[in-house]
This record gives sequence, structure tokens and C-alpha cells, in this order.
Amino acid sequence: MPGKIYITEDAKKNTANTSAGTYQRGSSAVSGRSAAAGTRTNGTGSATGYASRERLSDRDSGKDSVRRSLSAEDKEIEELARKILKKKEKRRKIITILVAAVAAVSIGVFIFVSVSDRNKSISYQMLSNIRDKHGDDTIFNNPDLNGDSEVHINYDTEKEIPDVLPEFQEMLAVNSKLIGWLKMDPVVDAQKDGFPVTQTTDNEYYLDHDLNQNKDRNGTIFMDTNCDILKPSTNFILYGHHMRSGNMFGLLEKYQDESYYEKHKYIYFDTLYEHGTYEVMYVFRSHVFSENEIAFKYYQFIDAYSEVEFDSYMDEMAAMSLYDTGVTASFGDRLLTLSTCDYQEKDGRFVVVAKKID
Repeated sequence: MPGKIYITEDAKKNTANTSAGTYQRGSSAVSGRSAAAGTRTNGTGSATGYASRERLSDRDSGKDSVRRSLSAEDKEIEELARKILKKKEKRRKIITILVAAVAAVSIGVFIFVSVSDRNKSISYQMLSNIRDKHGDDTIFNNPDLNGDSEVHINYDTEKEIPDVLPEFQEMLAVNSKLIGWLKMDPVVDAQKDGFPVTQTTDNEYYLDHDLNQNKDRNGTIFMDTNCDILKPSTNFILYGHHMRSGNMFGLLEKYQDESYYEKHKYIYFDTLYEHGTYEVMYVFRSHVFSENEIAFKYYQFIDAYSEVEFDSYMDEMAAMSLYDTGVTASFGDRLLTLSTCDYQEKDGRFVVVAKKID
């Protein structure tokens, strides 16, 4: 039978199928694929156990190497993580300190502004109380006051000065810079007493000074230095800051809504010499133009010397107005212009123009 093994007396191993190759027991000589593969044998002639142990040993050694490599990488990652966390913690502390500092400054500013506004309100209330008393029944005729150049800063000294209204008599004794008093309609709590109006030869001064000439970011409502309450000018232009608190001209921008105008049609402005009720006529946005720029510069409209000139000014403002109030003016009418900052564009201005009706 092919492949069957026979044992001879000399202990030789023979096969009937010689193609399978022969080997001698107990000899180191091997034939066939085992010799070609260079397989190592042990004392019993078995190579399998040794090779298996060698492979296991190599595998264990490789695992140890991987473990050592992973351990080193873990340490590096942990160190990097610690550094990142340390930086984040440091950044968090810095941010916390900055936030606390900003909060402290904000609270300080709020307290300062609140106190400043309160003091201003008290000052205005005092003047308002004096104004409401209407002074004496007699005509105020103080020659020193009437000749005070600080009160009548740009008036013709040869012109006869009219009598000061009774309600302003004591107020002028408190502050000689005063030239009038402004109220909106209807007034709100923050403006129930209205605002004193000043005038100087410097249109910048009252942007950051209060009525008592102290530094104040709220400033004071003031009349353009080129206007004249004695002549009087065709147009009185008053300036005031657009305060977010609603102070000064902080509420003026509400006139951009026609519904607001419907409930707030009238403005009251009394000068030292006469009372005045004005009806809102135009509401528009503009800005400060460069000196050489050709455009309608509402802030230069002080007087109109002819009907043509006056009508031209009216046409310009009507074209710019956000809505039509139906109110018109003719040459000879007196106007009041309230101007404040508008933040929709650089050097923007929000303007309300009213006509004197009484």
C-alpha cells in the first residue's frame, strides 16, 4: 500500500513511497522541507515547542516595548494637559479680575452720573421754583444786570433792552448766563421742570459744562451764539446732548415716529423777554457738512432777509422731513430749531423745527 512504513533490523526507516524522502533516526540530518526551512530541533528531534516558545517570548517582548512606549506618551499627554489647564486657569483668573475691575468702574461711573444728574436736577428744580414764583410784581430794572455783557453777549449795546420777564428776575441773579427756559409737551417726570437755556460766544463751551460752569458730560442746552433774543432772530437754534437717560435732548429722537409727534405737537420756549409757544413743523436727519461742501446747512439758517430766501429754507426742510405735519410757515414767522446728535451716521444730527404760534 502506498505510503506504508516498514521497520528493518538495522532500525532503518523505509517507505514504499521514496518520493517522500528519508531520514535517519537519532541523526541530525533531516530531509525534505524541514531541512530546507532550517528548522532547529531539540534533543528529541522536535522543533515545534522551541519555535513556539521563541515566538511567545518575542511577542511578550513586543508587548513590553509597546507598554513602555504608551507609558511615555501618556506622561507627555498628561504633562501637556496640565500645561493647558494651567494656562486656562491663569486666563480665567485674569478675565475674572478684568470683569471685576470693569464692574467696579461701571458702578463708580453709574454712581457719579446718578449723583451728577441728581445735583443737576436739584439745581434745575431750584431755578424752576424761582421761576414759578414770578419774582416781584414790579418790573425788574437792575441797571447793572441789564448792562451785563455776559447776559447780552452779542447784542447791539445801543439798542434799548426790554424789561426782563418777572419769572426770570431772580433766576438771573443766580446765574447771569441764562437767556431762556425750554419745555416739551407733554412733559415727562425727567423733564417736568424743563431746562434752562444758556448762550455764550463759544458754541463748544456748554457741551461739557453745567449751568454753574462746572465740568459736566451732560452739558447744558444752549442757543447758537449767532442767534439774538433781542432782535429777535428769524430762527432760534438750540443744541443739547442726546443722553440715553432721556436727559437734555435724549427724548428728541422719538419725534421720528409720527405717532409720537401727534401727542407732542407743542414746544414751549420763553426767552428773558417774551413767552413763546411753538408748533412742530419739520422733523429730519442731517449731518455736519465740511466747510466747502455745497449743501443745505440747517445750522446756518439764523435769519432770512427776504421772502424768497425764507421760502427756499422752508422748501429744503420740507423735502428732508420724515413726514408731513401739515404745518407751514411764511416770511415773518419765527422759528425754533432743536438739534441733537444722531448716531445713524458720522457727525449725524436729528433736528426738530417748530413755528411760533403764540
